[in-house]
Amino acid sequence: MDYNSPLSYDPAQRFEVQINDIEYRHDQNQSLKALIYQPLGNGPFPALLDVHGGAWNRGSRTNNEVMNLALASSGIVVAAVDYRLAPEYPYPSQVADVNYATRWLKARAPDFNADPNSVGGLGSSSGGHTMMLSALRPHDPRYASIALPGRHKVDARVLYVLCAWPVLDPYGRYLYAQEAGAERLVAATEAYFLNQEAMREGNPQLILDSGEKVELPPTLIVQGTADDNVPMSIPESFVRAFRGAGGEIELAIFPGMPHGFGNTPGPESERAIDLMKAFITRQLTKAAATI
Repeated sequence: MDYNSPLSYDPAQRFEVQINDIEYRHDQNQSLKALIYQPLGNGPFPALLDVHGGAWNRGSRTNNEVMNLALASSGIVVAAVDYRLAPEYPYPSQVADVNYATRWLKARAPDFNADPNSVGGLGSSSGGHTMMLSALRPHDPRYASIALPGRHKVDARVLYVLCAWPVLDPYGRYLYAQEAGAERLVAATEAYFLNQEAMREGNPQLILDSGEKVELPPTLIVQGTADDNVPMSIPESFVRAFRGAGGEIELAIFPGMPHGFGNTPGPESERAIDLMKAFITRQLTKAAATI
């Protein structure tokens, strides 16, 4: 099978999906697992790494099952990964895990009937922060610090990023949570970053504002206006900064929708998933044209 050939992805197709739970890394006596949603068909299929949310302190690879299953059934291999959680593992542990998981998925893609050149990223809530930070700085030595076994010449760059209700400015969200009296979010942010300096350093918004030279993968943000965890000012500011840095980015606004709405079955989650599929289609089409 030629894994350098242009991908064919038609989001209108439907496939039966096989789900396997496997270990992708063993670290410090902790087993990190990935749920692999694999379409059953000829392939090779495009691949997507899913990074769940949970305010950096909780959550699991099962969080985004609704979105992952819908995307997989359209012909995408989805790898939903667990990672080390705060407070035991503070910043940048989670970003290092996601950087590793991205490289692992590229190296293992043929095993799942996927194309290693097609890997994109999906991050929800705090997972949107982690996925975006890894995507902006795929070569950062702190994030790329975990060696991938074997002689795989892969990096953590991704073809595109899907951000679902993401925390793209953790420091700004921290201040917002303080003002709103959202003590749970304040405590969770402090548990992961430990101090405000780290909140500002590991911050996609402030990275762009500073003019740091970074990767700018095409990005789609899905955001509800009734989200009490992420105010609209955060994605709107990020879109302006991303475009100002020369990146391609889209913001899909869902009036009246709360945090995490994409994983509640219904017409609005279906519309969000359809937008994701259309965005992926455009990115794969552009990538195929360059081969």
